[in-house]
Amino acid sequence: QVQLVESGGGLVQPGGSLRLSCAASGSIFSGYTMAWHRQAPGKQRELVATIFSDSSTNYADSVKGRFTISRDNAKNTVFLQMTSLKPEDTAVYYCYGRRGILAGSWGQGTQVTVSS
Repeated sequence: QVQLVESGGGLVQPGGSLRLSCAASGSIFSGYTMAWHRQAPGKQRELVATIFSDSSTNYADSVKGRFTISRDNAKNTVFLQMTSLKPEDTAVYYCYGRRGILAGSWGQGTQVTVSS
């Protein structure tokens, strides 16, 4: 398993930007599929972005063109660069990682609030 620690959340105005970071330890990071999920109050957790071990990516339609997921394997870190933020992006953002048949690991979550 991989242990994940997230940072970078905070309060930002609509149209602003934030960069979330997820630092991984405890396993070989480069072989993992990594993802960002988010959960707003009263809502189900939803998949936001995925980056695979070959660095290919997938995005939810709601964030496509605004968010970018990336990874730095040398630093064992995955990032979520969020731009053009909207109030509906407000949620707790969670880092997730898995490899093969291993059970996935979740970070603790970091709050992102988009408000004037």
